[in-house]
Amino acid sequence: MLHGMTRRYKRIVFYLLCALVWTSNVKGQNIEAEALVNRADSLYGVQQYQEALQTAKQALPLTKGQEIEADCLNLLAIINIRLSDYDEAAKYAKECYLLDEKTGDPDVMSSSLNTLAAIYMGANRLKEAEEYVLRGIEQAKKANNPGRMAVLQAMASEVYHAQGNDQKALTHIDEAYRIDSTSGNEPRAMIRMAQKGSVLIGLHRYAEAEQTLKKVIPFLQQMGDRQSLGIACNKLGMALLSQKREQDAIPYYQQACDIFVELGDIYNEVHARRGLYESLWKSNPDEAKKHLDRFNDLKDSIYTHTSADKLAKYSAEFGNDWLQIENHAQRKAKMWAIAIAVFALLLAVGIWLFMRYRQRQQQRQNQELQQRIQELLEKYNQLSDSINTTESTAVDNEKMTQGDREFLERTINTINELIMKGQIDAQHVAEEMGMSLFQLRQRLGALIDETPQSFIQSIRMQRARHLLETHPEMTVSEIATLCAYNDTPNFTRAFKKMFGVTPTQFSDSGARPQ
Repeated sequence: MLHGMTRRYKRIVFYLLCALVWTSNVKGQNIEAEALVNRADSLYGVQQYQEALQTAKQALPLTKGQEIEADCLNLLAIINIRLSDYDEAAKYAKECYLLDEKTGDPDVMSSSLNTLAAIYMGANRLKEAEEYVLRGIEQAKKANNPGRMAVLQAMASEVYHAQGNDQKALTHIDEAYRIDSTSGNEPRAMIRMAQKGSVLIGLHRYAEAEQTLKKVIPFLQQMGDRQSLGIACNKLGMALLSQKREQDAIPYYQQACDIFVELGDIYNEVHARRGLYESLWKSNPDEAKKHLDRFNDLKDSIYTHTSADKLAKYSAEFGNDWLQIENHAQRKAKMWAIAIAVFALLLAVGIWLFMRYRQRQQQRQNQELQQRIQELLEKYNQLSDSINTTESTAVDNEKMTQGDREFLERTINTINELIMKGQIDAQHVAEEMGMSLFQLRQRLGALIDETPQSFIQSIRMQRARHLLETHPEMTVSEIATLCAYNDTPNFTRAFKKMFGVTPTQFSDSGARPQ
């Protein structure tokens, strides 16, 4: 009997060791997945779409079953929109919406619906686009998110403009402009004006469109938003061409063409090429012919019958996939139940106890980190007037050497500088500090028992909380940008994961997460 008990204990120890190894691997995989998604998001933010696509695809298998999976899918969808690959974009966006719908959060659901509307808009499937954008507006109203409402109103304007219903389009874009202007979001308000210029062209109010776009273009040049600048130049060229002012239109169409060639945006390049052809035909027929040939080459590659068939397939299957996905989840749950039964009840109990221990340990570390972040805020808040927020680390200052304090201060300064540039990940921090990622991880681990990526994320989240508390006039989208997030839903998910409430709920209720 004693021998039997010994063998049983050995098996329990073996299973617990297996659980430890498995958990360690999962944790490492989670860190890698988050780092890759952040890297892809940074590349998207600087318009390096092909590199962003490859990085996001590399991250996707590692995000399965994690909260970050929806972020990765959404990022893949919007990258493919920029690359004009609408069938791929629809696939990822649909998967993202299914995940977001399960959360019941109207804010993230409205974002996913807006992405779907943009995809079907780009693919000229206007009825589907209208359906998604109107559903998105309903969810944004439930979320009480004016920033998201402005985005969706602008998308609705584009959909109705494409349908030829420009009077309705004008109503929606005026509402989007009103929301952004009221909130003091000048960059967004100027982009709405650019969109309004297109609607005015559709209403044959060309002189008004010209005046509007000439106000917008210098601002976009100053901002460095080349995508929006190229679109605005295309629109102004169209307004001038419609007034029979071909020579005035040429430089704007040429500027748009140069921008879209550089960005690899063939969808908008087609419009610029056509405008150049029409503007140059009388004055320079040979040059006009070159643009016409390029126009014909590009237009056939934008939207083929194959991609149309695929999008129709996605639309037809959208309602039926709910049951298929539920069935798949049930089958997967049964397989896991059988596997757990094979490993026996004691293994399950051991894993549960270990996970509970890790969860409590993480909660304690988070609480200690937040407390010590507040302690170091006073020392480092001179780094910027109102944007540098509560960043610090779980350290005992009495035990730190002067060199440790200087290293910590330099690390925080570096992270803040990269956040302001919108490109922030552990590799960038290490490079800026003139050390390898391994050295940075070892040094931070010794001082604060944190990985570089988790430390960066803590600083971004505390920065966000500080901005929400001290700048109620700022929108969630603006705060996300100041915390180096290019996509507001990703920021919302990260904030809720850290503090238990969304940024909107935090601002509205005045709650203070524990």
